[in-house]
Formats: sequence, C-alpha cells, structure tokens
Amino acid sequence: MTTRVVVTGGSGKLGRAVVRDLLSHGYEVHNIDRIPSPDPVAPFTRIDLGDYGQVIEALSGIEDRYPSVDAVVHLGAIPAPGLTANAATFTHNITATHNVFAAARAAGITNVVWASSETLLGLPFGQVPPPYLPVDEEYPARPQSSYALAKHLEEQMAAQFCRWNPALKMIGLRFSNVMEPHDYAAFPSYADDPRLRSWNAWSYIDARDGAQAVRLSLELEATGMDIFIIANADSVMPQKSADLAAEVFPDIPITHDVGEHGTFLSIEKARRVLGYNPQHTWRS
Repeated sequence: MTTRVVVTGGSGKLGRAVVRDLLSHGYEVHNIDRIPSPDPVAPFTRIDLGDYGQVIEALSGIEDRYPSVDAVVHLGAIPAPGLTANAATFTHNITATHNVFAAARAAGITNVVWASSETLLGLPFGQVPPPYLPVDEEYPARPQSSYALAKHLEEQMAAQFCRWNPALKMIGLRFSNVMEPHDYAAFPSYADDPRLRSWNAWSYIDARDGAQAVRLSLELEATGMDIFIIANADSVMPQKSADLAAEVFPDIPITHDVGEHGTFLSIEKARRVLGYNPQHTWRS
C-alpha cells in the first residue's frame, strides 16, 4: 500500500527536494503551504499553519485531495533569523509547529519528521565558539536567537508529545544551510576569508541529501523522539578542514580527524542510525 505523506512547506527550497525525492521513491505526496510551488509536481492545498483549524483539516483529510494521512513532514516555517521581527519569527514558528504536532496527534498520525536546525548547536560560532569540533548532538542546545529558541522548544515539545503517546515517532533533523546546485557558483569565493563562513563551521546541506535524510527518517522503525544533525560530508571550503580550524578556532579541541575536507557538523549519528549517506557535493 502506498504511503501518503503531507509535506508542510513543500514549496520551499528544501521542501521541493523532499517532495521530488518522496515521489521518486513511490510515496503519495501532498504539499500544503501558503504559496504554490514553482515546481508543481505534487497536489497543492493552500493552508495557513498558524490556524489550527486549517491544520487539523489538512492532516485529517481534504475533500478532492485525500481522505487521510499516513505521515507528516513538517518543513513550513520562517526559515532563518532576521527575515522578520524576532517576536514574529518566534510566534509564527512555535505556533505552526505546535499546530502540526497537535493535529497529527488528533488525526492518529504516529510518523512525524520535522525540520529542527543547526542553530541549536550555538550558531553563530563567531559569537560563542563551540565546545569542541566536530560538533554533535551530545551537548545541550545553545540557542542564540529567537529563531533558534523556537526550534529548541519544538524539540522539547516533541519529547512531551512522545511521552503522551508511546507509539509515536518524531524525528527532528537539525539541517545545515540548505543549498541547491546553482548556489555552488559562490562557493569558491569563500576561500578568500575563512571567517566569512565560520559561523556554522563551514558546513552546508545539499537539498537533495536533505531530502534523503527525511525519507530515511520516515522509514526508520522506531518510537519516541530523536534528533540528528544533517549536513553534507564535506565543507564549503577548498582549504583543508584542519587548517581552517587552526586558523579560526585555535583553542577549540578537535576530538577526531574529519579528513581532508570533512564537515565539522558531525553526521556520524545520522550515518549510524538512519543509514544516511550524502551523495552530492559542490566539488563535483
């Protein structure tokens, strides 16, 4: 039987890649967003995630679209700090996520994947350096913005939803800076100033690999809440990773060698648990 997945924010940069990837792997996909996708490969329904009534209808079934939903991928949000006022960012994102989580619970949906954020690792690292490199999921979240604070509370909220329902699986993916292939034209210019992209330890995520992580999370046989850092295997820089760290973060412990150009946002947990294996790189 085909799995029916609703993707919130399916018109966005990562959302479009997720929709395409799920469709290519045999899923039935429906995009709910406030604007249609410029790549309309899946049915679209206009939904305001800030309106709980609309969200619960979207996850319970929409006439002429679908009668029920098997799983939810929640990507719809103001995607970064600074795009609107701090309180507006916080209020919109935390409310939208609560509405999706609560509506999924009311609809009996037990498979939820949502976009958390690399910002919970303490970004920007230029303000507060990381405790060690490569960073991982082991140290407590360190939100430095209203955007990151909302993401932190989303993770806490997911843990409570899973406590209420032991059959529920909720996977939060701490995505790095999302890139599409056309964005890679700018990458060589970063070499001129290593500090320019040090704010997230020179990391990124190709939207197509981000979509792979979403699909693997949907397919993971598990219950409860878990989080994973999702980045590409390499950095955005042509310089060696060890040289970058020595120049910009000379006093930060390096816990293990990441290789010549390896990422300092550790994806080892995602590799081990999800089977995540990035397939794309700006270097090719």
